[in-house]
Amino acid sequence: ALGRAPAAGPSGTLPGVPKVSVTVITRDEAADIAAALESVRWADEIVVVDSGSTDDTVAIARRFTDRVVVEPWQGYVAQKNLAASLATHDWVFSLDADERVTPALADAIRAALQNPAHAAYRVPRVTWHLGRWIRSTDWYPDLQPRLYDKRQAGWTGQHVHETVATSGSVGRLTGELQHFAYRDIADHLETIDRYTSLAARQMHDAGRRTGAMEIAWHPPLAFLRNFLLRGGFRDGVTGLVISGMNAYYVFLKFAKLWQLQTGVADRPRPTTRD
Repeated sequence: ALGRAPAAGPSGTLPGVPKVSVTVITRDEAADIAAALESVRWADEIVVVDSGSTDDTVAIARRFTDRVVVEPWQGYVAQKNLAASLATHDWVFSLDADERVTPALADAIRAALQNPAHAAYRVPRVTWHLGRWIRSTDWYPDLQPRLYDKRQAGWTGQHVHETVATSGSVGRLTGELQHFAYRDIADHLETIDRYTSLAARQMHDAGRRTGAMEIAWHPPLAFLRNFLLRGGFRDGVTGLVISGMNAYYVFLKFAKLWQLQTGVADRPRPTTRD
């Protein structure tokens, strides 16, 4: 449980304190969106940009805010920048539907906005997986740029791992952003397959190429970094599994890059049978 939710927005009634808009982009997030929006009821405004959900996402979102718009999917960067452009306030906190803002993080946002010292702020994100919060491996602290002044910052990137680029300085907030990324290992594998395709395409478009040595050595090095150097062993079998999955991500990313650069493809699957 997230605990209490502040009754007032982060700016409260203090004159001169910036108000904040929370933005969320969605598609078929009916299972998660209510909890996500419940965690940011303290915000001065919530803006939801949906890309054509076929479930109850839009109806659920409208229980929390009247600022819900439906726009065709343009990619993560364009969709998040669109959401920011629709926000009434200059300060924006970007939230994903599978994330929750803890009360401690909400307090940190309020404190930062009392006298903003930076153009953007990163927040530590903690992921729930296989029955526990993961505060080891490459997954933690997983600093995410989420609170930003849209007059000085905006989303940038290509196919995957979009980020906030700013002309000003970047600070760090305390508190944690909770992340409920995967239902189970099967869901984790589906996500790895999707994101490694995007990552390989992004590397290929940037001119990156690979070969046998990288494909052979990067995955075991990634495993050792996750399990030993970054403390995955402290989470027992769970840490072992996550370290192995992270290494598999690296292997699949480079394998798919190799396939793109060589043009090697399997034969088309037959659509009919005699």
